[in-house]
Amino acid sequence: MFCDGWRSQAGRLTIGPRAGRMKGGYVKTIWTRRAVTCGIAALGVLLFFALGLPLPFLLGPMFACLLAALLRAPLAGFGIAGDATRTILGVAVGASIKPELFERMDEMALTLALTPVFVVVIGLIGYPYFRRVCGFSKPTAYFSAMPGGLQDMIVFGEEAGADVRALTLVHATRVLVIVSVAPFLMQAFYGVSVAGAPPPGVPLMQTPFMQGVIMVACALIGWRGGKRIGLFGASIVGPLIVAGAASLSGLLTQRPPMEAIIVAQLFIGAGVGVKYAGATLRELRGTIVASLGFCVVLGVIAYVFESLVVLAGLAPPLEAFLSFAPGGQAEMALLALVAGADVAFVVAHHLVRIVTVILGAPLVARKL
Repeated sequence: MFCDGWRSQAGRLTIGPRAGRMKGGYVKTIWTRRAVTCGIAALGVLLFFALGLPLPFLLGPMFACLLAALLRAPLAGFGIAGDATRTILGVAVGASIKPELFERMDEMALTLALTPVFVVVIGLIGYPYFRRVCGFSKPTAYFSAMPGGLQDMIVFGEEAGADVRALTLVHATRVLVIVSVAPFLMQAFYGVSVAGAPPPGVPLMQTPFMQGVIMVACALIGWRGGKRIGLFGASIVGPLIVAGAASLSGLLTQRPPMEAIIVAQLFIGAGVGVKYAGATLRELRGTIVASLGFCVVLGVIAYVFESLVVLAGLAPPLEAFLSFAPGGQAEMALLALVAGADVAFVVAHHLVRIVTVILGAPLVARKL
Protein backbone atom coordinates (compact mmCIF):
# COMPACT_ATOMS: atom_id res chain seq x y z
CA MET A 1 0.00 0.00 0.00
CA PHE A 2 1.09 3.52 -0.68
CA CYS A 3 1.38 4.66 2.89
CA ASP A 4 3.50 1.76 4.10
CA GLY A 5 6.35 4.24 3.82
CA TRP A 6 7.82 6.42 1.10
CA ARG A 7 10.78 8.62 0.34
CA SER A 8 11.65 10.95 -2.53
CA GLN A 9 14.27 9.83 -5.01
CA ALA A 10 14.86 11.71 -8.24
CA GLY A 11 11.28 12.95 -8.20
CA ARG A 12 9.79 9.48 -7.79
CA LEU A 13 8.11 7.70 -4.96
CA THR A 14 9.65 4.70 -3.22
CA ILE A 15 6.76 2.62 -2.04
CA GLY A 16 6.61 -0.38 0.25
CA PRO A 17 8.24 -1.94 3.28
CA ARG A 18 11.82 -0.99 2.39
CA ALA A 19 11.07 2.71 2.80
CA GLY A 20 9.70 2.05 6.28
CA ARG A 21 12.70 -0.09 7.25
CA MET A 22 15.11 2.66 6.29
CA LYS A 23 13.63 4.81 9.06
CA GLY A 24 14.30 2.06 11.61
CA GLY A 25 11.88 -0.01 13.61
CA TYR A 26 9.76 -0.86 10.58
CA VAL A 27 7.53 -3.45 12.22
CA LYS A 28 6.81 -1.31 15.26
CA THR A 29 6.22 1.82 13.20
CA ILE A 30 4.01 0.28 10.54
CA TRP A 31 1.81 -1.60 12.99
CA THR A 32 1.51 1.45 15.23
CA ARG A 33 0.38 3.51 12.24
CA ARG A 34 -2.08 0.84 11.19
CA ALA A 35 -3.51 0.77 14.71
CA VAL A 36 -3.92 4.57 14.59
CA THR A 37 -5.62 4.24 11.19
CA CYS A 38 -8.07 1.65 12.55
CA GLY A 39 -8.88 3.86 15.53
CA ILE A 40 -9.55 6.89 13.34
CA ALA A 41 -11.66 4.79 10.97
CA ALA A 42 -13.76 3.59 13.92
CA LEU A 43 -14.28 7.18 15.06
CA GLY A 44 -15.45 8.05 11.55
CA VAL A 45 -18.03 5.26 11.70
CA LEU A 46 -19.36 6.48 15.05
CA LEU A 47 -19.56 10.08 13.82
CA PHE A 48 -21.48 9.12 10.67
CA PHE A 49 -23.89 7.04 12.75
CA ALA A 50 -24.40 9.92 15.19
CA LEU A 51 -25.14 12.35 12.33
CA GLY A 52 -27.33 9.88 10.44
CA LEU A 53 -25.16 10.13 7.31
CA PRO A 54 -25.25 7.46 4.58
CA LEU A 55 -22.86 4.50 4.34
CA PRO A 56 -21.22 5.00 7.75
CA PHE A 57 -18.98 1.94 7.40
CA LEU A 58 -17.60 3.16 4.06
CA LEU A 59 -17.76 6.96 4.06
CA GLY A 60 -17.09 7.36 7.78
CA PRO A 61 -13.59 5.80 7.65
CA MET A 62 -12.95 7.46 4.29
CA PHE A 63 -13.51 11.03 5.50
CA ALA A 64 -12.03 10.48 8.96
CA CYS A 65 -8.79 9.12 7.50
CA LEU A 66 -8.75 11.86 4.85
CA LEU A 67 -8.98 14.56 7.51
CA ALA A 68 -6.40 12.82 9.70
CA ALA A 69 -4.03 12.45 6.73
CA LEU A 70 -4.26 16.15 5.94
CA LEU A 71 -3.55 16.91 9.62
CA ARG A 72 -0.35 14.81 9.36
CA ALA A 73 -1.55 11.97 11.58
CA PRO A 74 0.73 8.88 11.40
CA LEU A 75 -1.40 6.67 9.13
CA ALA A 76 -0.56 3.58 7.09
CA GLY A 77 -2.33 1.35 4.60
CA PHE A 78 -3.25 -2.22 5.46
CA GLY A 79 -1.02 -4.08 3.03
CA ILE A 80 -2.03 -7.69 2.39
CA ALA A 81 -4.94 -7.39 4.86
CA GLY A 82 -6.46 -4.71 2.61
CA ASP A 83 -6.24 -7.03 -0.39
CA ALA A 84 -7.76 -9.85 1.67
CA THR A 85 -10.84 -7.79 2.49
CA ARG A 86 -11.33 -6.99 -1.19
CA THR A 87 -11.78 -10.73 -1.85
CA ILE A 88 -15.03 -10.44 0.15
CA LEU A 89 -16.43 -8.15 -2.53
CA GLY A 90 -15.25 -10.48 -5.27
CA VAL A 91 -17.11 -13.39 -3.67
CA ALA A 92 -20.20 -11.23 -3.05
CA VAL A 93 -20.37 -10.20 -6.71
CA GLY A 94 -19.60 -13.72 -7.95
CA ALA A 95 -22.42 -15.11 -5.81
CA SER A 96 -24.78 -12.75 -7.68
CA ILE A 97 -23.97 -14.39 -11.03
CA LYS A 98 -26.84 -16.74 -11.80
CA PRO A 99 -27.84 -18.54 -15.02
CA GLU A 100 -30.49 -15.84 -15.53
CA LEU A 101 -27.69 -13.31 -16.11
CA PHE A 102 -26.56 -15.08 -19.29
CA GLU A 103 -30.13 -15.14 -20.53
CA ARG A 104 -29.98 -11.33 -20.38
CA MET A 105 -26.67 -10.91 -22.21
CA ASP A 106 -28.46 -9.70 -25.31
CA GLU A 107 -29.98 -6.92 -23.18
CA MET A 108 -26.55 -5.94 -21.86
CA ALA A 109 -24.69 -6.16 -25.17
CA LEU A 110 -25.37 -2.58 -26.27
CA THR A 111 -24.59 -0.97 -22.92
CA LEU A 112 -21.39 -3.02 -22.59
CA ALA A 113 -20.42 -1.93 -26.11
CA LEU A 114 -20.94 1.70 -25.07
CA THR A 115 -18.45 1.38 -22.21
CA PRO A 116 -15.26 1.53 -24.38
CA VAL A 117 -16.76 4.55 -26.17
CA PHE A 118 -17.33 6.10 -22.73
CA VAL A 119 -13.63 5.57 -21.89
CA VAL A 120 -12.47 7.10 -25.19
CA VAL A 121 -14.64 10.20 -24.70
CA ILE A 122 -13.26 10.70 -21.19
CA GLY A 123 -9.71 10.44 -22.52
CA LEU A 124 -10.32 12.85 -25.41
CA ILE A 125 -11.69 15.48 -23.04
CA GLY A 126 -9.59 14.71 -19.97
CA TYR A 127 -6.16 14.81 -21.60
CA PRO A 128 -6.48 18.38 -22.99
CA TYR A 129 -7.98 19.45 -19.66
CA PHE A 130 -5.02 18.24 -17.60
CA ARG A 131 -2.44 19.24 -20.24
CA ARG A 132 -3.60 22.70 -21.29
CA VAL A 133 -5.79 23.90 -18.43
CA CYS A 134 -3.87 22.37 -15.51
CA GLY A 135 -0.37 22.43 -17.02
CA PHE A 136 0.46 18.76 -16.33
CA SER A 137 3.26 17.06 -18.25
CA LYS A 138 2.12 14.89 -21.18
CA PRO A 139 2.41 11.49 -19.42
CA THR A 140 0.92 12.85 -16.20
CA ALA A 141 -2.01 14.43 -18.06
CA TYR A 142 -2.62 11.27 -20.08
CA PHE A 143 -2.70 8.81 -17.19
CA SER A 144 -4.62 11.26 -14.98
CA ALA A 145 -7.37 11.29 -17.59
CA MET A 146 -7.66 7.50 -17.83
CA PRO A 147 -10.58 6.22 -15.68
CA GLY A 148 -8.83 3.04 -14.62
CA GLY A 149 -7.73 1.56 -11.32
CA LEU A 150 -5.44 3.70 -9.18
CA GLN A 151 -2.67 1.13 -8.85
CA ASP A 152 -2.69 0.26 -12.55
CA MET A 153 -2.53 3.90 -13.64
CA ILE A 154 0.35 4.60 -11.25
CA VAL A 155 2.36 1.64 -12.54
CA PHE A 156 1.80 2.63 -16.17
CA GLY A 157 2.35 6.31 -15.44
CA GLU A 158 5.62 5.73 -13.59
CA GLU A 159 6.97 3.71 -16.52
CA ALA A 160 6.04 6.60 -18.84
CA GLY A 161 7.75 9.20 -16.61
CA ALA A 162 4.61 10.71 -15.07
CA ASP A 163 4.43 12.44 -11.69
CA VAL A 164 3.43 9.54 -9.44
CA ARG A 165 2.35 11.76 -6.54
CA ALA A 166 0.02 13.76 -8.81
CA LEU A 167 -1.47 10.57 -10.26
CA THR A 168 -2.13 9.23 -6.76
CA LEU A 169 -3.96 12.38 -5.70
CA VAL A 170 -5.95 12.70 -8.96
CA HIS A 171 -7.30 9.15 -8.88
CA ALA A 172 -7.83 9.08 -5.11
CA THR A 173 -9.85 12.30 -5.42
CA ARG A 174 -11.88 10.88 -8.32
CA VAL A 175 -12.87 7.83 -6.28
CA LEU A 176 -13.49 9.88 -3.13
CA VAL A 177 -15.76 12.42 -4.83
CA ILE A 178 -17.78 9.92 -6.86
CA VAL A 179 -18.36 7.53 -3.95
CA SER A 180 -19.24 10.42 -1.63
CA VAL A 181 -21.66 12.17 -3.98
CA ALA A 182 -23.33 9.05 -5.41
CA PRO A 183 -25.50 8.23 -2.34
CA PHE A 184 -26.98 11.73 -2.33
CA LEU A 185 -27.68 11.62 -6.08
CA MET A 186 -29.26 8.18 -5.69
CA GLN A 187 -31.64 9.56 -3.08
CA ALA A 188 -32.39 12.81 -4.90
CA PHE A 189 -32.97 11.43 -8.41
CA TYR A 190 -33.73 7.72 -8.02
CA GLY A 191 -35.53 7.60 -4.69
CA VAL A 192 -32.99 5.14 -3.28
CA SER A 193 -31.85 5.99 0.22
CA VAL A 194 -28.83 4.21 1.68
CA ALA A 195 -28.95 6.26 4.90
CA GLY A 196 -29.61 3.79 7.71
CA ALA A 197 -29.72 0.88 5.27
CA PRO A 198 -28.32 -2.28 6.88
CA PRO A 199 -25.28 -3.89 5.24
CA PRO A 200 -26.27 -6.55 2.69
CA GLY A 201 -26.07 -10.20 3.61
CA VAL A 202 -27.36 -12.35 6.46
CA PRO A 203 -25.67 -12.41 9.88
CA LEU A 204 -22.71 -14.73 10.31
CA MET A 205 -24.59 -16.97 12.76
CA GLN A 206 -27.24 -17.65 10.10
CA THR A 207 -24.71 -18.60 7.42
CA PRO A 208 -24.43 -22.39 6.91
CA PHE A 209 -20.97 -23.70 7.78
CA MET A 210 -20.33 -25.32 4.40
CA GLN A 211 -21.37 -22.14 2.59
CA GLY A 212 -18.77 -20.27 4.65
CA VAL A 213 -16.12 -22.85 3.74
CA ILE A 214 -16.96 -22.52 0.04
CA MET A 215 -16.76 -18.72 0.26
CA VAL A 216 -13.33 -18.83 1.90
CA ALA A 217 -12.11 -21.33 -0.70
CA CYS A 218 -13.39 -19.15 -3.55
CA ALA A 219 -11.67 -16.11 -2.04
CA LEU A 220 -8.29 -17.77 -1.52
CA ILE A 221 -8.18 -19.76 -4.75
CA GLY A 222 -9.35 -16.82 -6.85
CA TRP A 223 -7.04 -14.29 -5.19
CA ARG A 224 -3.83 -16.31 -5.08
CA GLY A 225 -4.49 -18.04 -8.41
CA GLY A 226 -5.29 -14.74 -10.11
CA LYS A 227 -2.15 -13.18 -8.68
CA ARG A 228 -0.03 -16.07 -9.93
CA ILE A 229 -1.24 -15.67 -13.52
CA GLY A 230 -0.97 -11.87 -13.41
CA LEU A 231 -4.71 -11.19 -13.47
CA PHE A 232 -5.52 -7.47 -13.15
CA GLY A 233 -7.34 -6.67 -9.89
CA ALA A 234 -6.64 -10.22 -8.73
CA SER A 235 -7.97 -9.63 -5.22
CA ILE A 236 -11.45 -8.86 -6.60
CA VAL A 237 -11.64 -10.34 -10.10
CA GLY A 238 -10.09 -13.71 -9.14
CA PRO A 239 -12.59 -14.47 -6.34
CA LEU A 240 -15.37 -13.06 -8.56
CA ILE A 241 -14.58 -15.61 -11.29
CA VAL A 242 -14.26 -18.59 -8.93
CA ALA A 243 -17.34 -17.63 -6.90
CA GLY A 244 -19.28 -17.03 -10.12
CA ALA A 245 -18.44 -20.55 -11.28
CA ALA A 246 -19.45 -21.94 -7.88
CA SER A 247 -22.72 -19.99 -8.03
CA LEU A 248 -23.55 -21.19 -11.54
CA SER A 249 -22.85 -24.79 -10.50
CA GLY A 250 -25.12 -24.49 -7.48
CA LEU A 251 -22.36 -24.93 -4.91
CA LEU A 252 -22.51 -21.33 -3.69
CA THR A 253 -26.00 -20.14 -2.85
CA GLN A 254 -25.36 -17.20 -0.49
CA ARG A 255 -23.37 -13.98 -0.38
CA PRO A 256 -20.75 -13.38 2.34
CA PRO A 257 -22.26 -12.61 5.75
CA MET A 258 -23.15 -9.09 6.83
CA GLU A 259 -20.16 -8.82 9.17
CA ALA A 260 -17.74 -9.58 6.32
CA ILE A 261 -19.29 -6.87 4.14
CA ILE A 262 -18.88 -4.40 7.01
CA VAL A 263 -15.18 -5.25 7.36
CA ALA A 264 -14.69 -4.80 3.60
CA GLN A 265 -16.31 -1.36 3.75
CA LEU A 266 -14.10 -0.29 6.68
CA PHE A 267 -10.85 -1.29 4.99
CA ILE A 268 -11.77 0.09 1.57
CA GLY A 269 -12.99 3.40 2.97
CA ALA A 270 -9.93 3.89 5.17
CA GLY A 271 -7.66 2.89 2.29
CA VAL A 272 -8.96 5.74 0.12
CA GLY A 273 -8.53 8.33 2.87
CA VAL A 274 -5.01 7.18 3.74
CA LYS A 275 -3.80 7.93 0.22
CA TYR A 276 -3.84 11.65 1.09
CA ALA A 277 -1.14 11.21 3.73
CA GLY A 278 1.71 13.63 3.13
CA ALA A 279 -0.25 15.94 0.81
CA THR A 280 1.12 19.49 1.00
CA LEU A 281 -0.79 22.76 0.88
CA ARG A 282 0.59 23.38 -2.61
CA GLU A 283 -0.74 20.02 -3.78
CA LEU A 284 -4.12 20.79 -2.22
CA ARG A 285 -4.28 24.07 -4.13
CA GLY A 286 -3.03 22.64 -7.39
CA THR A 287 -3.46 18.93 -8.01
CA ILE A 288 -6.54 18.33 -5.92
CA VAL A 289 -8.34 21.43 -7.25
CA ALA A 290 -7.56 20.21 -10.77
CA SER A 291 -8.92 16.79 -9.79
CA LEU A 292 -12.15 18.32 -8.51
CA GLY A 293 -12.59 20.12 -11.82
CA PHE A 294 -12.08 16.83 -13.64
CA CYS A 295 -14.75 15.22 -11.45
CA VAL A 296 -17.23 17.81 -12.78
CA VAL A 297 -16.21 16.89 -16.34
CA LEU A 298 -16.65 13.19 -15.53
CA GLY A 299 -20.06 13.88 -14.05
CA VAL A 300 -21.26 15.57 -17.23
CA ILE A 301 -19.95 12.78 -19.49
CA ALA A 302 -21.42 10.07 -17.25
CA TYR A 303 -24.79 11.87 -17.21
CA VAL A 304 -24.88 11.99 -21.03
CA PHE A 305 -24.17 8.26 -21.38
CA GLU A 306 -26.53 7.33 -18.57
CA SER A 307 -29.31 9.40 -20.17
CA LEU A 308 -28.75 7.75 -23.55
CA VAL A 309 -28.98 4.29 -21.99
CA VAL A 310 -32.15 5.10 -20.05
CA LEU A 311 -33.88 6.88 -22.95
CA ALA A 312 -33.12 3.93 -25.22
CA GLY A 313 -34.65 1.59 -22.64
CA LEU A 314 -31.43 -0.40 -22.30
CA ALA A 315 -31.26 -0.34 -18.49
CA PRO A 316 -33.16 0.92 -15.44
CA PRO A 317 -32.07 4.39 -14.23
CA LEU A 318 -30.32 3.21 -11.04
CA GLU A 319 -28.31 0.50 -12.79
CA ALA A 320 -27.39 2.91 -15.61
CA PHE A 321 -26.22 5.50 -13.08
CA LEU A 322 -24.06 3.04 -11.13
CA SER A 323 -22.67 1.42 -14.30
CA PHE A 324 -21.38 4.68 -15.81
CA ALA A 325 -20.21 6.38 -12.60
CA PRO A 326 -16.41 6.05 -13.04
CA GLY A 327 -15.50 5.36 -9.41
CA GLY A 328 -13.33 2.57 -8.10
CA GLN A 329 -14.38 -0.95 -9.00
CA ALA A 330 -14.56 -2.05 -5.35
CA GLU A 331 -16.39 1.06 -4.21
CA MET A 332 -19.02 0.89 -6.95
CA ALA A 333 -19.62 -2.79 -6.21
CA LEU A 334 -20.25 -1.86 -2.58
CA LEU A 335 -22.69 0.89 -3.56
CA ALA A 336 -24.58 -1.53 -5.80
CA LEU A 337 -24.75 -4.10 -2.99
CA VAL A 338 -25.99 -1.62 -0.40
CA ALA A 339 -28.50 -0.01 -2.79
CA GLY A 340 -29.97 -3.37 -3.76
CA ALA A 341 -29.17 -2.80 -7.44
CA ASP A 342 -28.41 -5.50 -10.02
CA VAL A 343 -24.85 -6.10 -8.84
CA ALA A 344 -23.79 -8.38 -11.67
CA PHE A 345 -25.01 -5.87 -14.28
CA VAL A 346 -23.17 -2.96 -12.63
CA VAL A 347 -19.91 -4.83 -12.05
CA ALA A 348 -19.89 -6.20 -15.62
CA HIS A 349 -19.74 -2.63 -16.95
CA HIS A 350 -16.98 -1.60 -14.57
CA LEU A 351 -14.95 -4.67 -15.52
CA VAL A 352 -15.27 -3.73 -19.20
CA ARG A 353 -14.18 -0.17 -18.36
CA ILE A 354 -11.13 -1.35 -16.40
CA VAL A 355 -10.15 -3.90 -19.07
CA THR A 356 -10.49 -1.27 -21.79
CA VAL A 357 -8.19 1.12 -19.90
CA ILE A 358 -5.63 -1.53 -18.92
CA LEU A 359 -5.35 -2.94 -22.45
CA GLY A 360 -5.74 0.29 -24.39
CA ALA A 361 -4.03 2.98 -22.31
CA PRO A 362 -0.44 1.63 -22.58
CA LEU A 363 -0.80 1.08 -26.35
CA VAL A 364 -2.03 4.60 -27.00
CA ALA A 365 0.61 6.01 -24.61
CA ARG A 366 3.40 4.43 -26.66
CA LYS A 367 2.09 6.03 -29.84
CA LEU A 368 1.85 9.42 -28.13
